Amino acid sequence: MDLIAVALIAVAVWAALVVRETIMLLAEPGRRVESSGDRLAEELGNAGDAASDVPLIGGVLKKPLQAAADAGAGFADAGVSLQETVSQVANVVTTALIVIPVFVVLLLWLPPRLLWIRRSSTLRRLAEAPGGADLLALRALTGPPGALAKLPAPPGGWADAWRQGDREAIADLSAVALGRIGLRP
Repeated sequence: MDLIAVALIAVAVWAALVVRETIMLLAEPGRRVESSGDRLAEELGNAGDAASDVPLIGGVLKKPLQAAADAGAGFADAGVSLQETVSQVANVVTTALIVIPVFVVLLLWLPPRLLWIRRSSTLRRLAEAPGGADLLALRALTGPPGALAKLPAPPGGWADAWRQGDREAIADLSAVALGRIGLRP
């Protein structure tokens, strides 16, 4: 059960990262717009600088070219904004795709796991206490008979061996009781 929980969490994280990479592909047009806008602004700025060297009308020619360069910078800014938005969406979706499945797995796995830990530590303490093996043997005798049917019964049966205090039978019965919850004797 523990390995299943870990595997489910690992699959959720892997799937979320795959989805994130897929969403981040949507930022590519933003990178292209940014790059094109930067190049356009640079070229128009260079053209404006060159136009300003024209005698008499250089200042007049530079103004529209500089305005167009500023518009190119606006395109670049729009590309950056698109990339940032896509990145934020990818982060939110990735977080949700990790947190929700992990929460569900922990909600379904953790309470039974904590209950098992509590029960197993109680039975372990019981097994180590004086007379604990007898109580565990009694627990095995009163529980489901499936595990007892797999063991060779002592002469007179399990109950008789337990009543007579047969140490070997009590040890076998204690091992059955501990084995039912996944503990070794």
